[in-house]
Amino acid sequence: MDSSSSSSRNLILQSRMPNIKVFSGSSHLDLAQRVVDRLGIDLGKVVTKKFSNLETCVEIGESVRGEDVYIVQSGSGEINDNLMELLIMINACKIASASRVTAVIPCFPYARQDKKDKAGLEGKDDGSKVVATPPQARFKSNEWKFRAGHTALPSQSRAPISAKLVANMLSVAGADHIITMDLHASQIQGFFDIPVDNLYAEPAVLKWIKENIPEWRNSIIVSPDAGGAKRVTSIADRLNVEFALIHKERRKANEVASMVLVGDVKDRIAILVDDMADTCGTICHAAEKLMDAGATKVYAILTHGIFSGPAISRINNACFEAVVVTNTIPQEEHMRDCPKIQCIDVSMMFAEAVRRTHNGESVSYLFSNVPY
Repeated sequence: MDSSSSSSRNLILQSRMPNIKVFSGSSHLDLAQRVVDRLGIDLGKVVTKKFSNLETCVEIGESVRGEDVYIVQSGSGEINDNLMELLIMINACKIASASRVTAVIPCFPYARQDKKDKAGLEGKDDGSKVVATPPQARFKSNEWKFRAGHTALPSQSRAPISAKLVANMLSVAGADHIITMDLHASQIQGFFDIPVDNLYAEPAVLKWIKENIPEWRNSIIVSPDAGGAKRVTSIADRLNVEFALIHKERRKANEVASMVLVGDVKDRIAILVDDMADTCGTICHAAEKLMDAGATKVYAILTHGIFSGPAISRINNACFEAVVVTNTIPQEEHMRDCPKIQCIDVSMMFAEAVRRTHNGESVSYLFSNVPY
C-alpha cells in the first residue's frame, strides 16, 4: 500500500472514530490489540512498571484531554497487581481530563465473592481455594458449647463481599462505565452506581457448536451444577435440543460426595457449559459421570478458562473430546500444555461494544448476535 492511500485510509478512520483512545493494561495485550485492529485505530501509548518496592507506576504516553478512553484489563494472572494497575490507569486518565473513562474487563476479578455464605465452616467447590480451620481450633472455639451439652451450630459467615469492594474501587478511581463478559453472578451489576454492560459469550458458543460439532442436533447441553441451569436452558432452547443438569451432594467443604445426573444422555453427545473453570475438579467429575451414563462424547465449553493448580493435568487425563474457552483470559500457554483446549475469539464482541458505546448506539444487539 503506498503512502497516499495509507494516509487517506487513516483520515477515513479518524473521521469515523474521532476522540477515542484505547489503552491496554499488562494482563492481556493480545486481546487489546485485536480490539483496536477491529476498530481500525492504534493502541494508545502507555508505560507500566514497578518500583523496587513493587509499587505500580503508570505513565500515559499521549494526551487524553476531552477523549473517550477505553482501558482493556482482564482479571487474570497476577490478579491483585492487574487490578491495582487498572485503578491507577483509570485515575491517571481521569485527572488528565479525559471526558469519559470505560474499563473493559473481560473477566471480572473477585466475581465469585458476591455474597455471604450461610455457614462459615462450609465452602464452595467452584475452584476457590478454601483454607479450612484446623479441627482442634474449631473444637477449642466451641468448647463451651460441648461442655454445656449444646449442639454445636456452624457460625454465621464473616466473609467479605469482595465483588462489591472492587465495584466501589473502580467507581472511586473514576470509571464512568464498565464493559465485561459473563459475570459469575449477574447481580454484581447492581453493585455499581455507573452503567455496566455484561456481554454474553452465548452467541459465540452457539456459533462454535454449529461449526465444529457435526452431530450437534443429537447433543444434550449439560450444566455441571444447579447454578448454571438458566445458562444451559437458554443455549438448549436456541439449538432446539434437550438439556440436563448435575446435582452435587457434599459430605464436607471441597469434597463432592456424590453426583446425581438429572436427564438422559445415553447415546448422545454431551456438551458441558459453565461460565468459568478454575481447578476443573467439578467438570472432570461431571465428564466421568456423563460417560458412565452412556454419553458418546463429552465436550466442555467455558467462558473463562482460569486453569489454576492441577487443572491442566486433570483435563489431560479426562475423557473430553475438547475443552473450549474464550480468550477473555490469555490461553496460549494453556493450549501449548494441553492439546484438548481450544479457543473462541471474542475480541470482535468487545470491539463492537466499544464502537457502539462510543457512537451512542444500543449494545443489546450483541446479547444474541456475533458481529461479523
